Amino acid sequence: MKTRSRIYQIIRLAIITALYVTLTIVLSFISYGDIQFRIAEILILLCFFRKDYGIALVLGCAIANFFSPLGIVDVIFGTLATVFSVLCVMKAKNLLIASIYPVVFNGIIIGLELFYVLDLPFFLSMISVVIGEAVVVMVLGNLIFFKLKKNAGFLELIEANQNCK
Repeated sequence: MKTRSRIYQIIRLAIITALYVTLTIVLSFISYGDIQFRIAEILILLCFFRKDYGIALVLGCAIANFFSPLGIVDVIFGTLATVFSVLCVMKAKNLLIASIYPVVFNGIIIGLELFYVLDLPFFLSMISVVIGEAVVVMVLGNLIFFKLKKNAGFLELIEANQNCK
């Protein structure tokens, strides 16, 4: 029975990885650059309910960033922003607070990336990333997950094991 459970876990994580990559690439016109609304970032809030989703999200971000116009720099630093975000979201006890971490880390790290790689103004780049990330994660993500966390079927589907109340 343990093997079956492990296989389900791997499948669940693979689906989340694929979903992150697909959402990012299909919506690439708003997923990359100085003005971005990466819809896939909503998925980071899954780590609030189950820590192992972090693995899938970091991997999904790394794969998606291979398609970024910024190339390997985005693979490294964009993924680093996701690692920091995921680690903090995993430890959060409040969904609204959890949603702040991706906004802060992406704003700073991606803002610096855009400054160094594209020679864009740092402060304006940071603010633009913060706005996009806040709209996606703090507004859309919270609207979606505040509703979903009250749904027992959803919590069972994702096999939530923390912050279920």
